[in-house]
Amino acid sequence: MGRGRSVQTTSGALAKILPGYLSIPPVAFVDAISGTRRAAGHPKGAPSMSMTLTAPTSSLRRATVAAGAAGAATTTAVAAVLRAAGDHLAVSGQVPLAAFAQFVFAGAVAGGLLVALFNRRSAAPRRRFLQTAAALTALSCVPALVAGDGFASKIGLAATHLVAAAIIVPVLAHHTTD
Repeated sequence: MGRGRSVQTTSGALAKILPGYLSIPPVAFVDAISGTRRAAGHPKGAPSMSMTLTAPTSSLRRATVAAGAAGAATTTAVAAVLRAAGDHLAVSGQVPLAAFAQFVFAGAVAGGLLVALFNRRSAAPRRRFLQTAAALTALSCVPALVAGDGFASKIGLAATHLVAAAIIVPVLAHHTTD
């Protein structure tokens, strides 16, 4: 008797903390699972109900924009330092510094979309996101290593990809729902 009561209180508090994020009313869920009273409209022997908590999408959006901006700024700074050190970061001509920021930010947005997709469709979104991010980071380094105009450019361009991934991936992985 006391146990059912404390569960109801806890679920009521959860509904107050996370309004709009519960897919079913918490009291009906608690009643159906704890057996303290039968949930309205659910006959005996009906399948048990489940409660799903989802992360707010606005939080993922903010994190994607913040990680993208931080990754873009850092990668552009790394490219500027490499240029100042004499590495031209060239692929059939010098790559403009603004291109680093644009492509890194676009990569962050793509990563945010992947997180949203995996949160909805995967049983293990964090694992799927990390696997996909690692594969895409490795693939993004291939053109830099193949098409760079010299050894220093190849290594410098690949390094900028790794710097961007090191900033963006952990932030976005934190927003997966596992």
